[in-house]
Amino acid sequence: MKKTLAYFLYTLLLSAIVCACSDNLDVQQVYSFDLVTMPVQKKIVQGESAEIRCQLVKEGDYDQAKFFIRYFQTDGKGELRLDDGRVLSPNDLYPLKKETFRLYYTSHCTDQQVIDVYIEDNFGQVAQKNFSWQNDKGEEEDTEDEE
Repeated sequence: MKKTLAYFLYTLLLSAIVCACSDNLDVQQVYSFDLVTMPVQKKIVQGESAEIRCQLVKEGDYDQAKFFIRYFQTDGKGELRLDDGRVLSPNDLYPLKKETFRLYYTSHCTDQQVIDVYIEDNFGQVAQKNFSWQNDKGEEEDTEDEE
């Protein structure tokens, strides 16, 4: 009787283990990310370039994830280029080859300038950063005391 009960419990335990196992692997492919930048200058002169140091910070790593960059210029006129020399056109999507990169914005006007930079992945997630510059006319403020 004890032997039969032991076989029954052994069979029940073995059945529970077999049923608990699954051939389906749970592989996470989509990880959230953000675009982190160093502080950027607030004033710019026409013809001057401002450097924007950027890094993608990812929650996890999936080697099939691909990242892309695009930008919109909502105010002013200027040019944005990547550190590899590629000049970006507004609203066009460009592949990012590195997770740490630099952007260079060159002013082409004397007005306030605003750009919105979007980083997208191939899973539809988007990180957005806004940059703005005031025109710096290069004039020193007069600090003389008047009597």
